[in-house]
Amino acid sequence: MKIYGLDFTSAPGRQKPITGIEGTLKDNNTLHLQRDFKIASLNEFEVFLKRRGPWIAGFDFPFGQPRPLIENLGWPTAWADYITQIAAMSQREFEEMIAAYRQTQPAGHKHLKRTTDIKAKAQSPMMLHGVPVGKMFFKGAPRLLRAGINILPCRPTHDDRIALETYPALVARKWLNKRSYKNDSPRKQTIDQEAARRDLVAALRSEALKQRYNIALNLSDGLTHHLLQDPSGDSLDALLCAIQAAWACTQQNYGIPATCDPLEGWIVDPEMTTQSYSK
Repeated sequence: MKIYGLDFTSAPGRQKPITGIEGTLKDNNTLHLQRDFKIASLNEFEVFLKRRGPWIAGFDFPFGQPRPLIENLGWPTAWADYITQIAAMSQREFEEMIAAYRQTQPAGHKHLKRTTDIKAKAQSPMMLHGVPVGKMFFKGAPRLLRAGINILPCRPTHDDRIALETYPALVARKWLNKRSYKNDSPRKQTIDQEAARRDLVAALRSEALKQRYNIALNLSDGLTHHLLQDPSGDSLDALLCAIQAAWACTQQNYGIPATCDPLEGWIVDPEMTTQSYSK
């Protein structure tokens, strides 16, 4: 099975492209990594989505918004319908609508989270600044819908191109806890961040990955060197997304619980299969 991992950005360009990694999951649950690649525009991203299947891709952006937000704003309560409504807006209209909603909410309720965000300790998909995952949702989710692919669990179809929501921080935390391993500014790169990347890659190439994710990695020395030397961590994040997508490929229902809300979406990872959380 062809596996992709994509570290997404809402405004890709030559300086900060969408970074992807490509691999193949073999019968012995070994993920053979072939190459990393760059997508320098959203038009190129749409071209990527049209690649012939079968493939499974992990995308590092929220596929949905929190159900309370959807219901409070009167959006349709079917994923494809409310994504279609959002796709008809300009980015400015979307951001102004989210900002206006936040102004009506008390402290502590201005950035709602999905059930999956709470469990993953992820940012709210309403966030427009800092970590602008709201902008990533606005740019990414409508394009998934337009591509007609199998979007799990939001819009399942019989298409053999499968999109899964991933969150690389869940993989990194397993071995690094809160240690930083990336910095968008090479000039601000620290020795500790480079050391963290080395420790993380070493863990991914060890038996520990098999024990946690039910897969092993076949990673060339050349690609390993690139992952270690990339201070942005974008290629490494793309690899972590691919690992989560490959793990999902080995699980019943792709590791997505039957009780999850398809209106919101779900992040795939072993950490998300337990029930030890509350809203």
